Amino acid sequence: MTSVWVGERVRLRAIEPEDWEAFLGFEEDSDAVRNGWRLHPPRSAAEAKKWATELAEQESDMDQVRLVVAAADDGRPVGMINTHDVERMHGTFAYGISIGTPHHRKGYAGEAIVLLLRYMFAERRFQKAEAWVYSSNEPSLALHRRLGFVEEGRRRRSRFAAGRYDDEVLFGMTVEEFTALYA
Repeated sequence: MTSVWVGERVRLRAIEPEDWEAFLGFEEDSDAVRNGWRLHPPRSAAEAKKWATELAEQESDMDQVRLVVAAADDGRPVGMINTHDVERMHGTFAYGISIGTPHHRKGYAGEAIVLLLRYMFAERRFQKAEAWVYSSNEPSLALHRRLGFVEEGRRRRSRFAAGRYDDEVLFGMTVEEFTALYA
């Protein structure tokens, strides 16, 4: 038996209340947090537990997903991937991914992205995926290029973090491009 949610390195799964500790730990690396979105003040263990519990208890949605990226070998959380800006009428969606610093450069992000895209294209009939990457996040820029995404545009100086302005680079991949690479 095989699952569309499992690859060689990762398994995508729903968040569980006990995942709070791993995600709170990932927040310790400010640069990594900034690369994903924005830096927030530190939160308490109680707040992190509440966050994980609320996400675990949310009713699932077929198109707006938020999934734990777990190591395939032992199930420990290594990051999270989610879809957003879902436009059913146009068949487009965007996604974001964040991998905890101790788990960088192990192939988790690339495999998780491919698993998510396969689900959204082959099961949900979307026709295009988009990802916004900050121009200072060189590893993510390289990852998206390596995965076959096309750079479609740039919003100049659209984010301020760590005392500097960053561009946002828009990447896109169509279902045909995905199929040619990952059939």
